[in-house]
Amino acid sequence: MSSPSHLAAAPSAARRVGSIAVWDPVVRVFHWLVVAGFIANMFLNEEGKLVHRWVGYTILAAVLVRLIWGFVGSTHARFADFIPKPARLWSYVRSLLHRREPRYIGHNPAAAIMMMTLILLLVVCGVTGWMQGLDAFWGVLWVQTVHKVAAYTILALAAVHVLAAVRESVRHRENLIWSMITGRKRAPGGNDIAHAPASGRG
Repeated sequence: MSSPSHLAAAPSAARRVGSIAVWDPVVRVFHWLVVAGFIANMFLNEEGKLVHRWVGYTILAAVLVRLIWGFVGSTHARFADFIPKPARLWSYVRSLLHRREPRYIGHNPAAAIMMMTLILLLVVCGVTGWMQGLDAFWGVLWVQTVHKVAAYTILALAAVHVLAAVRESVRHRENLIWSMITGRKRAPGGNDIAHAPASGRG
């Protein structure tokens, strides 16, 4: 049975190299900066203190850079490379449930949705944290509640994200956490998907 046109066969050069650069420095710095900043503010820095606020502002700045980079960055950093349309997301979820999901060189559709959800929650958490320092919203209960709910939702989704990365690492025999440190992944081969379909990410 022939493979769909967007499934990448491994080029001979990639086979010789064995690995390819996937995650550029901006993506990697963003990822680990957010991880470190969130852990610090969640477990170490007391809410309302100056250091807590500035760590939050740093995370917001990192998110802004990542959003811009999603349009002008390297191939696998761009939203056009990984944000799926509903049909492709559903197709991936079905294959996942049957343990037949393909290996993606960049973000798979489920990881893409997780990433964008976490970015949205980071913005909500950061903005409501900033609002709490303003006279107009000082002590306003709904702002505090949204801030805390967003923070704990990020924590829960981050745990799911880590478990999914471990599961996918085992499934495809590739250390995805290490790849986010080195920026490199195993070269594409077989039915690995190197890029989103040219027809519009569907």
